[in-house]
Amino acid sequence: MYPKVSIVIPFYNDPYIGQAVSSAVAQTYPNVEIIVVDDGSTRHANILAPFMDRICYLGKANGGTASALNHGIRMASGEYIAWLSSDDMFYPHKLMAQLPFMLERGGAVSFSSFDLIDAYNRITQQHVVPTFPNYGALVRSMIDANPINGCTVIARKDVLVGFGLFDEQLPYTQDYDMWIRLMLNGIHFHFYPGPLIQYRWHPAMGTERHRPVIEQEIAMVRGRYRHLLDDFARRHGG
Repeated sequence: MYPKVSIVIPFYNDPYIGQAVSSAVAQTYPNVEIIVVDDGSTRHANILAPFMDRICYLGKANGGTASALNHGIRMASGEYIAWLSSDDMFYPHKLMAQLPFMLERGGAVSFSSFDLIDAYNRITQQHVVPTFPNYGALVRSMIDANPINGCTVIARKDVLVGFGLFDEQLPYTQDYDMWIRLMLNGIHFHFYPGPLIQYRWHPAMGTERHRPVIEQEIAMVRGRYRHLLDDFARRHGG
């Protein structure tokens, strides 16, 4: 039995979209839905043409990553959601390795390490992941930063929907906010100890282009949850 997984790919003017979709199509897991949410792109949408018979294409007015993710999640028919950024890539075995790992543990959410690649697909760092001695330490780390790469996450759709989906008022840190909300409400994040995606770091990425605004947003999210996280971490050995 293979529960359906919906891979949601938000897309906005990204020349790497073809590589992202190709990596989704190449999954060895047998029950996959691929949803590409075009968030009002004016460039590079033609790259999707060869994939139209393999994907569910959803067009919408530009509203940001969180709104594109939420639209894709709402429309998804899968029991589980895997988010893939349009400039990153899944390894072919990602879903086949990670979902059984979750099911064996009765997990609702899991994440993994990743390999870092550059603009030319060259691996620049392997197995990127912080090490935490216990779950409380992971929770405590969320006070200062977000150690969970969103594109490594698989989550049950009903859990994401049940907690209100991603905050569309947060253009850049919607994942940071969501992971904290889930943790504080008792959703355990299971860690798969191996790289299952390639995360692209390049000069044109939003993380680089919007760094000052992102840092302000991180500070806002951190301030919102600091005391709650500190208390939660203490209760879990962190």
